Amino acid sequence: MTTAQGPDNSLDALVKPEIDTTPDVVDAVALARLYGEPLFSMPQDLYIPPDALEVFLETFQGPLDLLLYLIRKQNFNVLDIPMAEVTQQYLSYVEQIRIHNLELAAEYLLMAAMLIEIKSRMLLPVKKSDGDGEVDDPRAELVRRLLEYEQMKLAAQKLDALPQLGRDFERAQAFADLQVEKILPEVNVDDLRQAWIDILKRAKLNAHHHITREQLSVRDHMTHILRRLSNTRFMEFSELFLERIQEGAPVAVVVVHFLAMLELSREALLEITQAEPYAPIYVRLAYTSRGEN
Repeated sequence: MTTAQGPDNSLDALVKPEIDTTPDVVDAVALARLYGEPLFSMPQDLYIPPDALEVFLETFQGPLDLLLYLIRKQNFNVLDIPMAEVTQQYLSYVEQIRIHNLELAAEYLLMAAMLIEIKSRMLLPVKKSDGDGEVDDPRAELVRRLLEYEQMKLAAQKLDALPQLGRDFERAQAFADLQVEKILPEVNVDDLRQAWIDILKRAKLNAHHHITREQLSVRDHMTHILRRLSNTRFMEFSELFLERIQEGAPVAVVVVHFLAMLELSREALLEITQAEPYAPIYVRLAYTSRGEN
């Protein structure tokens, strides 16, 4: 705004004008208010500094985001990037942001240097790798970083699309003034029967068992076996226990009888023989067979 007076005089004229230009009756809607006074038309000498407004057509999260945008916007194959064209577009954007924000352009300049290096390496003669004979592509590392960044970006977009508290919905809160009255359940016949069955099960678990100790001597059974075998040359294995079983002896007595037989065999007083595999097993006194031989 150009005026004949200084800036202080202009400000005083706006704050305390000599002539009140505000109409007594307002028939139109005010466009704005300046120091509390309504404005019904735009000032003709309004001055707006060049740097007062700044418009960003595209916003990017970093160099990779810008590079991926340039590739996807022009439907380039990310596995076969035309480095000359992409580098030129990238440098053009970096030049624009360098003019307005030098600090922001610093990280973009590093990617620009990388693009120029890749472009220069592609102009060199082709060099094969030592391992499998394939040609080294200078763009391989850049492609890998772009694909990883795009994967993370898509995942972030999916997470952002999920409903969020405070942005997409609000948590409903309600207060209910209720009086809760506890109602005791009714007991029927089936409930009593089930309770009685549970008591019987517990009574069975707590039943007492009296275990009596029976005196069983392995030596006595060993003597008994020696007496029985002294009157016969051979005796079948099952026949040795048949007498005890017919007497109705408990299992413990039969087990002790078997242990007595094993003890006699260990002391070389008893021999356990068999004519052939799966044939009947016989027992006999060992000293009798040696005396006969």
